[in-house]
Formats: sequence, structure tokens, C-alpha cells
Amino acid sequence: MSRWCRWNDVSWLKNASSARELLQSIRQLADLSLEVPSLADFCSRGLALIMSELSAQWASLLTLTPSVNVVAESGRKPFRLPEASHLRDVLDRDAALFLPPTEAGGWATILVPLIQQPGGPQEPMLLAICGRSLTEGQLEDSLSLAQAFTYALSVVKDREQARITQSMTEELLRISLKLSEYTDTESLLNQLAREATQLMKADRASIFVWDPKRHELDASPALGVDSGKLKLPDDKGIVGEVIQTGQSILVDDVTTDKRFDRSVDLKTGYRTRNILCVPLRNQSGKIIGAFELINKLDGAFTAADDMLLQRLGTYASYALERAQQFESLNKNVRRLTRQMSGQAQLIGQSPAIESLRATIERLATTDLPVLVLGESGTGKEVVSQSLHYQGGRAEKPFVAVNCAALSETLLESELFGHEKGAFTDAHEARAGKFEQADGGTLFLDEIGDMSLSGQAKLLRVLEQKVVTRVGGSKSIPVDVRVIAATNADLVHAVTDKRFRQDLYYRLSVVTISLPALRDRPEDVILLAEHFLQIFCAQARKAPLKLTASARKKMQAHHWPGNIRELRNLMERVAFLTPSPEVTEDDLAFMLSPETTSSAAANLEIGLMPATEEFQRDFIRKAIKRVQGNMSEAARLIGLHRSNLYRKMRQLEMHEAGGEE
Repeated sequence: MSRWCRWNDVSWLKNASSARELLQSIRQLADLSLEVPSLADFCSRGLALIMSELSAQWASLLTLTPSVNVVAESGRKPFRLPEASHLRDVLDRDAALFLPPTEAGGWATILVPLIQQPGGPQEPMLLAICGRSLTEGQLEDSLSLAQAFTYALSVVKDREQARITQSMTEELLRISLKLSEYTDTESLLNQLAREATQLMKADRASIFVWDPKRHELDASPALGVDSGKLKLPDDKGIVGEVIQTGQSILVDDVTTDKRFDRSVDLKTGYRTRNILCVPLRNQSGKIIGAFELINKLDGAFTAADDMLLQRLGTYASYALERAQQFESLNKNVRRLTRQMSGQAQLIGQSPAIESLRATIERLATTDLPVLVLGESGTGKEVVSQSLHYQGGRAEKPFVAVNCAALSETLLESELFGHEKGAFTDAHEARAGKFEQADGGTLFLDEIGDMSLSGQAKLLRVLEQKVVTRVGGSKSIPVDVRVIAATNADLVHAVTDKRFRQDLYYRLSVVTISLPALRDRPEDVILLAEHFLQIFCAQARKAPLKLTASARKKMQAHHWPGNIRELRNLMERVAFLTPSPEVTEDDLAFMLSPETTSSAAANLEIGLMPATEEFQRDFIRKAIKRVQGNMSEAARLIGLHRSNLYRKMRQLEMHEAGGEE
């Protein structure tokens, strides 16, 4: 007949030899928990040990979910498993049960509930032992063995969970490093979906990027959709609730969940069974989207999957935010590149300019050093920018350096950088112009004014392609295209030993000579109209038109300051001309080739009186030009209004522009 036995009924008052054998088996179970590599291996070998100790034919771990389920076993399975009702009674009573054979020669059964331990099985489990020679007297031994097995099982489970956790941590680290390689959002999201499905053993994954202004969720990748993307409202479905509440949602069966939006399945033909969805947060904790897994391949999603996806989501959020910032930066770089490329255009239709355009187009695609020669104001920097922005380095830095403005003591620090404490004012380390221009172009203007010592250091960098900061010892490789410019005659400078010959040959692999503006008069009006359009836009007025007389006067001018002089003139005209047309009178500050200063012509009065006379004449013209508006006159001359009055008193002039 059946017999029940509880844990408090277990007695160790038995013969010594039997107790020693039982203790030996318990010790073996404990040792086994420290030796086996996996939970499955421990269950198999542990059950075999229990079966041997009790001289049984079969030992197993069972669950009731809701039917009888064999988790692990050892030996020959009986013809009939224990009935579910018996298992339920054992779990309810929390006591071991002996079931005698139902027929002659049949197998007896002992059912023992396992004690739930921290870290142990998460659902009720039973130990079932079957055999021909089992007796009800073995109930106490079965309880003792079951207790030892339970503790050993929890040890193995903890160790295996630790291995799984370590493995998952290593996998998450690998994924995070992989994600850090992506700088565009679309590629990142596709890679993230692939990694998530493999790690979490899911069929599909989607990342939803939230646009709160439009109340939209942008799903990518959206498998089954032709475009690979899908836009959804941010307050609908399971994903919408995750976005609105900030809480993860796990759904075992979507057919029983009213939140599930079936429209996507209907549109794509896909059948969703279960879902796990977690919010994505940026580094400040703000929700930026959601991470969704669909259809667990080996069953249903668990709470452990929820925690793992949230950890993966943290890495995903950081990678996504970084990719978005990088894309925004690239977008701004491209915008600025287009803007600078537009500003660096060469205006003109003269043969000299057409030839120059063709030369720049050929040279832009190379990394050859270029030496740009020309008078001051002919556009040497504009030509250098054109070479940069039309080539492969367009989205990299263009760094300009005025060599004439660098003293001997500042030259090395400015070009090559310095370390903290390298000299008195070096309060922090700073990269030099070569490092700042890495990958791009370094424009060395007025190279002819560089000292011989600076030339030697520059030559070394150009040959070795490495820089060493002042006060440092580390060699820093740089990839820089160098374009130099000067209005000096470098050939004569080399002859006079004022410029190194080897540096000259290094810089002048290709030489471009720019024509003076007086040598291309057909371009004067085109340039003037170009500058007028720019400055009129800045002055918030309609573009001014040049009258015929103004055009004639401009084309007759010698333009000693070249394009810079013309540009400055058009800036003044754009801001100060009150009428919609520019007349010859509006160009009064530009002296015609035939006009000379009366003070300059009178060489008998001396330098100081001649200078004062020139200043009086200049101020009178300024005041007349702005119709007596002293504030505008001061602005035109480049003085503060009070300083203009002071200067006029010094020159003994009254406010109307005449002498007192």
C-alpha cells in the first residue's frame, strides 16, 4: 500500500553500514557538483548515483506543466510514467510518497519533492525513482538523497549561471565594440538587429527611433517591407505603450493581447507569436526609442531575456546617439564645404582665368605641393581654397597660416604645437597647424617672409611627414597637402640666400602665377557685381546696379590693390549708397588713373603738411559722400565718431568739412 514520509520524519537511527553508504552517496553528490561542466551533465550523473544507491532501474527529475514532463533521467524508463494526480499530491503535501507495484513483478515508485533553494529551480520539481526492488523503507533515504541532490543542483546551477552571465557579458562587450565602428544610423541599426537576433535567439528584431515632434516611430529594419523601413504612430500598439510608459513589455501570446497591432502582420504577411520590447534611453535617461524582439525560437521570452535586452539596449542607445551626432556633424561639414566651395569660386571670363580654372581642375585631384605667386590682393588664398574644395580632401580641414605674422619665437609652436610647460605661457598642450590640418590642406601665406630657421624646420616636416611638438619627444605623423603663396620674388630670394633653395624646390613642384586685376579688365565688372550681390544681401537691400559711367570709371582704374581693393570698395558702396544705382559720384573714393593728390603733387611743403592736407581732403570727401552724416562718415573712414571730431579739431576743420 502507499506510504507518505515528510522531512521531519527522517531518522538517522539505522545500522551503521547503511548510514555510511548513504553518507558516501551524499558526499559523492556534493563532489559531483564541483566537477561536472554543465547542469545537464550533473543531472544525468547525479540521477545515476541515486539510482545505484537505491538499486532502482530509473531515476528522473519531473515537473508538472501541467502534464508530466521529464527534465532529466537516468536508466530504463518505465512503461508508464507516474500519474499527474500523484505528482500534484506530493507537491501539495510537500512529502515523499511510496507507490507499490500495481501488478506482480511490476515497479514500485518513490516520488520526492525537491526543496526550493535560492538560485535553484524556479518551478516545483520532483525526484521520481522506479524499480522492482524498491521498498517503502527507502523513503527516508530517498528524502536524504533528494535534499543532497537539491543543494548540489543549486550549486551547479549557480556556477552555470555565472558562466552564462560571463559569456553574455563578453558577448555584449563584443557587440558594443562592433557597434562603435558604425557612424551611419542605417548600417548601425541593421547590424544591431542581426546581433540581437543571434544573441537572444529570436526570429526578428526592430529598433524604433522616436520623433516626438511628429509623434512617429521610425522602425528599422522593418523586415518584409519593401523599403526596409516602417513609420508608426507613437501611441499605438505595444511599442507605443513602451514609449509612453518607459516600461518593458513581454507578451507570450500576442493573440490574447489587445495592445498588439495586427496591421503590420497583415501588411507584411508575417505571423507574430510573442514579443519582447524594451525602451531605449540616452545617457541622460531620456527615451529615444524602443528595441523589439519577435518570436523566440526556442519557446517564449523570459524575464532573463528582458534584462539582457535592456543591457543590450543601453549599448544600442549610446551607439545610436553617437551615430546620429556623427551624421549631424558630417551633414554640417558637407554644408560648410559646399558653402566654402561656393565662396572659393573664381569669377571672370578672361583667358587668364579660364586657363587658371583648367589648371586648378587638374591639380585638385592630386596631392602635389603648389606654389601660388601673385601681387597682393590677386586671390592667392581663393585659388588655394579652390584646390582644396575641388579635391578629395574637401571635407577635411583647410588651415591657413600667415607666415609674415609669426615671429621667430612663435613660429615653431604655431606650426608644430607645444606640450604643457614647454615655455612660460604654455599652460596646456596644444596641437599645431600641421596637426589641425591633418588629412586636409595647410595654406602657408607669405612664405617668403619666413625666417631661415623656420624654413629649415618646415623643410624637415615636409620631408619626414612627422611633427614633434615643442617640449615633446613623440613623433606625430601628419598627412597634409601644403600650398604656399607669396608676392615676393622667391627666385631672387634664393639667389640672395634669403630663402632656402631646397625648400623652394620642395614647395614649387607646381607653380601658379596669378594675373593682376589690371591685366584682365574684362573681369572687373563681373567681380564688382558678384561682390555687390553678396554685400547687398548682408545689408538687407536689393542688389545695386552699376550705371554706365560707374562701369567706365571702374574699368579705367588701375586697381593697385587688385581684387581686394575692388571687394572693399563694393562693400562700402553696398552699405552706403542710398539710391538703387551706383553712379560715378558714388565711386568718389576711388581715384581715376589721371587724378593725383594735390598734396602729393606739391613736393615743396614737406611730408607732415602734405600728410595733413591729404587727411583733410580725405575727410571732406567722406563727409560729402554721406551727405553730412558724421556717424556714417566716421564708419566709412574707420573711426569712432568722437575720434573723427577729435581728428578734425587737430586738423583745424569744422564739422561741415571746410577749414576754420
